[in-house]
Amino acid sequence: MSTNEKVHVLIIGSGPAGYTAAIYASRAGLNPVLYQGLQPGGQLTITTEVENYPGYPEGIMGPQMMIDFEKQAQRMGADIRWGLATKVDFSQRPFKVEIDEEKWIEADSVIIATGASAKWLNIESEQRLNGQGVSACAVCDGFFFKQQDVAIVGAGDTACEEALYLSKICNKVHMIVRKGEDGMRASKVMQDRVKNTANITVHWNAETDEVLGEQSVSGARIKNLVTGELTEISIKAFFVAIGHKPNSDIFKGWLDMDETGYLLTQPGTSKTNIEGVFACGDVQDKHYRQAVTAAGSGCMAALDAERYLGAL
Repeated sequence: MSTNEKVHVLIIGSGPAGYTAAIYASRAGLNPVLYQGLQPGGQLTITTEVENYPGYPEGIMGPQMMIDFEKQAQRMGADIRWGLATKVDFSQRPFKVEIDEEKWIEADSVIIATGASAKWLNIESEQRLNGQGVSACAVCDGFFFKQQDVAIVGAGDTACEEALYLSKICNKVHMIVRKGEDGMRASKVMQDRVKNTANITVHWNAETDEVLGEQSVSGARIKNLVTGELTEISIKAFFVAIGHKPNSDIFKGWLDMDETGYLLTQPGTSKTNIEGVFACGDVQDKHYRQAVTAAGSGCMAALDAERYLGAL
């Protein structure tokens, strides 16, 4: 393969982790090149107001926050480009990364910040009302629906945790579960907590037929999978908690990952199993998935890369 360009530090991805890595790497004089990927700005570009990121006392819109991150990285000297990493060759250093299936970049070190994508139900109304009451993060957006009736879809520990979180701030929580009580994936202790919470109503053997509302969520139509009966509930928010998919497919065969595709890093670091390749943000974090933790891990990756390159 012929390479088109050689860079010192290549950052793949442009959410809070990628941009923070670019800020730190630029300040360290590493001349980073960042490719923004398929969704420049990451998941925050499909959220509305962000109220839990430190330093924004009045809150900030997710897309605007990512514009601010990008501007700061550029001001520090980062070379930010459109483009999607489509293939990698980590067999030796310099590492090789293919961009847009057409050109190869060589890099002395690589920082992976490709994030994760929320899994959706793939119904039209869910996509149309995304950001208008439909959300994939109850911890991020539940606050906006205090004292309201809401619904959450999912049957795992995350869905139960988010239902319990919502139960503390919302009036009523409808939990929509595809299987019966014996088919719930969540741990026994989480199931028991949900069942023992007075303002959580679990709809067993149920799926979402439609999210209702024109400009914002006003309700949901639920189908009972045993009887076929359709029921409408009145809600102001609809949360989807059926999992996330880390954007790690192109690293299969090169980097260690868990059974669901999250990249494995050495505890307390951003180091992968290949020396000189670092991972940060949601592609390696299935526990917290917050903008502030992603930014923190982006800082770690840049510092780890600086130390690695300084020791060469």
